[in-house]
Amino acid sequence: MYSYRPKPVQPIRQTTPHGQRTMFSLVFMVLSIMGILMGFRLFEPEVQPVIKIAPPPPTTTAPSLAPTVSVADNPLPTRDPFRPLVGVVAGHQGYDPGAVCPDGLTEADVNYRTAQEVVDLLERRGVQSVLLDEFDDRLDGFLADALISIHADSCMVPGASGFKVARATDSAIPDAEDRLVACLYQEYGDYTGLPEHLSSVTDNMTKYHAFREIDRMTPGAIIELGFLLDDRDLLENKPKILARGVAAGILCFLGK
Repeated sequence: MYSYRPKPVQPIRQTTPHGQRTMFSLVFMVLSIMGILMGFRLFEPEVQPVIKIAPPPPTTTAPSLAPTVSVADNPLPTRDPFRPLVGVVAGHQGYDPGAVCPDGLTEADVNYRTAQEVVDLLERRGVQSVLLDEFDDRLDGFLADALISIHADSCMVPGASGFKVARATDSAIPDAEDRLVACLYQEYGDYTGLPEHLSSVTDNMTKYHAFREIDRMTPGAIIELGFLLDDRDLLENKPKILARGVAAGILCFLGK
């Protein structure tokens, strides 16, 4: 007789808690790695474009030796009817260095220091004085009792020593300007001991631009104080002596 025998039931295989933990760890690791990679990308600093700034071109122009201080901004003083008025031009001041010695001494420096001393001396003697630049707007129509322009000679002429004075060749008041020139020759020569160097008077002196700019009734003269080479010690180191000679010449002309 056939006997019924039931098939044995296979037990259901269950995942053990240890296996679950392993699987969870793997999944967590994968997700963590992805998150880290995405995080690095997410927070990666934005790369700024590099802007290249070209360096400035090399300076090829030599530094200017011209004076940096201009006196042209000062207004002309109100004319005092009881005091004579004199304009004193510091040659090349506010424009260029003028003559330049190999070691850098400039004519403009010598002129400026002397002109300042002249103005100071005249003021102390009761003369109203104004210091002017070489090309000064205030020269236009300048009406005064006298105008003196102060310059110095070349530093490149060995053996040359002395000073010279000149007025405009086409002067409207030649007698007055001749007296001014004569006074400057006499007093400046006495104070400095320098000889007159008449042979080196040039058209640049007798046709000096300021003579055409000032009022034609203003007596004007230009003086070359000496040569920057052979007369250097006097011109560079003794501006007060130079100024006394110029101031005395002006006072001589004014009758003081």
